[in-house]
Amino acid sequence: MTTLREKLQQRPAGTVLIAPGVYDMLSARFADRIGFDVLYMTGFGTVASHLGLPDAGLASYRDMVDRVATMAGGTTTPLVADGDTGYGGLLNVQHTVRGYEKAGAAAIQLEDQEYPKKCGHTPGRRVVPAEDMVEKIKVAVESRSSPEFLIVARTDARTPLGLDEAIRRGALYLDAGADILFVESPETEAEMAAIGKAFAGKPLLANMVEGGRTPVLPPAALARLGYAMAIYPVSGLLAAASAIDTAYRELKRNGTTLAIKDRLYAFDQLTRVVGFEAVWEFDRRHARKG
Repeated sequence: MTTLREKLQQRPAGTVLIAPGVYDMLSARFADRIGFDVLYMTGFGTVASHLGLPDAGLASYRDMVDRVATMAGGTTTPLVADGDTGYGGLLNVQHTVRGYEKAGAAAIQLEDQEYPKKCGHTPGRRVVPAEDMVEKIKVAVESRSSPEFLIVARTDARTPLGLDEAIRRGALYLDAGADILFVESPETEAEMAAIGKAFAGKPLLANMVEGGRTPVLPPAALARLGYAMAIYPVSGLLAAASAIDTAYRELKRNGTTLAIKDRLYAFDQLTRVVGFEAVWEFDRRHARKG
C-alpha cells in the first residue's frame, strides 16, 4: 500500500491531496469507497458526532483513540487523525502518538493551543509558548515507531498573535521534525500566499472550512499557492446535518417522509455500505442443510 509520505512526494505537479473530513464509521466508509488519497478524522466532527458537544477540549484521549482505531481499522485509505494538543504534557504526547500509531492512523495532528483547546475557526483561542510546542514535536518524533507515521504540526498563532508569528512558529516546528505544517486560519488569499512563499517546497496543509475564517479555494489555486494537502473537515458533517434536519422536520410536520423519499439514500444501498453482503454470504455458507 502506498504510504501518505509517498502520496505527498508522488503527487503530480499542480495538484493537492484532497482529504474529506470523516467523523464516524459511516462517513469513513463512504469516503473510503469513493477513492480519496487520504482521509481526515476531524476533531470538530468526531466530538460532535460522538458526544454532541463542541470541540473545546471536552473529549478525552480515550474517546478519540478509540475512534481512530475504529475508522482506521474499517478503511483502507490513509487516515490523518486530529490529536488536539496531545491531551496534556510531554508524557501525554508520547502516549498519544504511540496510541494513534498503534490504532492504525497514518499521521497525527498536534497543535500549539493552550489546553483546553478550541476549534480553529472559533474565537477565544490562546497558544502556548513556541518553545513548549517545539518540545512536543520532538517528543512526538522520537515516540513514533516508524518514520512513515507522520507528524502534522498545527499553529493557531495567526488569530491571537498575527501572521508573522505564525510563520515564525511554523519554521521552528519544521526544524523540530514535523513532517507537515498546518498554519491555521489565514484570513485572506494574500496571507495564504505569504505562507506558501515562506515554506516553499515544504508539505503545507490548507484547512478548507465552509463558513470559516479562511477562503475556500479550488485545488489548482491551493497548489499554485504552495499547498500540498487540503482538508475539508466539516463538509460531510454539514451535509449530513442539513439532510437530517430536513428529514426530521418533515417527519414532525407531516408524520411521514413520503414527500422527500426521493431525497433519501436508498436503504438497500446503505445495507451494502455497512457490510450486510458479507453477512448474507456468511449465512449462505453456514446455513444448515435439510
